[in-house]
Amino acid sequence: MNFRILGPLDVMDGEREVSLPGPRPRALLAVLLLHANEVVPAERLVDELWGEDSPERAAAALRVNVSRLRKALPGDVLTTRAPGYVLRVEGDDLDLHRFERLVEEGRSLLAHGLAADASARLRDALVLWRGPALADFTYESFAQAAIARLEEIRLAAVELRIDADLALGRHDGLIGELEGLVAEHPLRERLRAFLMTALYRSGRQAEALDAYQDARRTVVDDLGLEPGPALRELERAILRQDPALDGAVGTLSRAAEAVERSLLVAIDGEDGLGALLTTAERLAGRPPRVVILARVVADADELGPAAAWLEGQRAVLADRGVVARAAAFTAASPGHELARLATELDVDLLLAGAPADLLEDGAPSAPLADVLAEAPCDVALLVPRGDAPKGAVLVPFGGDEHDWAAVELGAWLARAAGVPLRLAGAAAVPEHGRRDASRLLSHGALAVQRVLGISAEPLLTPPGEEGMLEASRDAGLVVVGLSARWHRDGLGAARLRLAREAQPPVLLVRRGLRPGGLAPPAALTRFTWSIRL
Repeated sequence: MNFRILGPLDVMDGEREVSLPGPRPRALLAVLLLHANEVVPAERLVDELWGEDSPERAAAALRVNVSRLRKALPGDVLTTRAPGYVLRVEGDDLDLHRFERLVEEGRSLLAHGLAADASARLRDALVLWRGPALADFTYESFAQAAIARLEEIRLAAVELRIDADLALGRHDGLIGELEGLVAEHPLRERLRAFLMTALYRSGRQAEALDAYQDARRTVVDDLGLEPGPALRELERAILRQDPALDGAVGTLSRAAEAVERSLLVAIDGEDGLGALLTTAERLAGRPPRVVILARVVADADELGPAAAWLEGQRAVLADRGVVARAAAFTAASPGHELARLATELDVDLLLAGAPADLLEDGAPSAPLADVLAEAPCDVALLVPRGDAPKGAVLVPFGGDEHDWAAVELGAWLARAAGVPLRLAGAAAVPEHGRRDASRLLSHGALAVQRVLGISAEPLLTPPGEEGMLEASRDAGLVVVGLSARWHRDGLGAARLRLAREAQPPVLLVRRGLRPGGLAPPAALTRFTWSIRL
């Protein structure tokens, strides 16, 4: 069985194309393939397939479409597993998995100086693309973020292949391709660096410097930012005709990688600013990250004062040894523009203060909903406290999708602060036949220990909101994942109460498609990454 999503969706059984039964089962298959070998809850499938227009008997409608899809797929590929369904995909049976494997092999070969083999392997990976990913779902809401992420990893693979080709001395032949890519992705600094290098190695030093000035104008005009340190250093190297530019294997991609891992901090006024910047500083310290401060203003008259104020905050971070950049801009749709910025700058995490109206009724405003729906990275919303107690990082853990992102972010902060990480779940209720959550907590703790090398303490609390509030009293921070149905249910009663009443600060976390902040560099060309791996 061969499933293909790097282009229009299709399924091959040997040499025979499998006929899929109608648009809704096809969309169901696409969602399941985006989460291959994971249990996708039935509620989430309903939301993805129907959104706000879900039928009155949504569960029954989903079962009908699952049944139709099962009949089209041979064997037991699609199985029921509480609380939903799982599509079993072996090895390279999904073209995305095959692509990721080949890209990882190419990256490894390039790192070991085998540029010719790396270029060939990366070309094999890119041949798997038959057009835009999920091309037949371009206008479906469930596919928007996934399509953007898939395009992102394709472009990252192209960059790796170009790096290998530059090491092989193919600079003359790359200039035209790079000029086209830069025109298509003008804010992608790695492509700019490759173009400058190809021009320089082709004896066109003046044009290489012109390419830098064009890059600078574009970044300043579009984002209000100066180019990153890697691009600025490349310009200086070209000016002094540094011999190192003559062709070391993989040096450009590694240099870009070293500075491009970043956090985007969205600032909306001065309330809670100190706590927000302190959190960003901790996250930026280990592993090292660039902090990008962004502020969106409604009126052009506010732009100058906002930019000056933001520069002051950047200088404060810089004085404490944090590499930071700052950008202020106007936007009619601030949430959409922040999500766009997170996409274009390849950020690992978007950190913002939780808006006051979110804590009133638990429903995200339109700008916040845009950020949560569109940002490809993890999103964390901070509810600060005046006098936060010192203590462990507490993560209420139920094993849901966003809970795993909360565990990862909680582990990141616990490691940075040198404090314990605690995973909390409900104690047993024998009279209701409910066992405790210790098995689930041990699963999360083992994943953290295996991937991150730190321990997580299990903590059983009395069931209900009071139990979790009591557990939070001696914590220094609570990190809680959003509901998978945040767009419909908001925070929900339990999370809303925790955000309002917990004594320590609270971080509300939504998991994104892009690998999280603790993912190794090799994971950045994967569709997703989780500490569950």
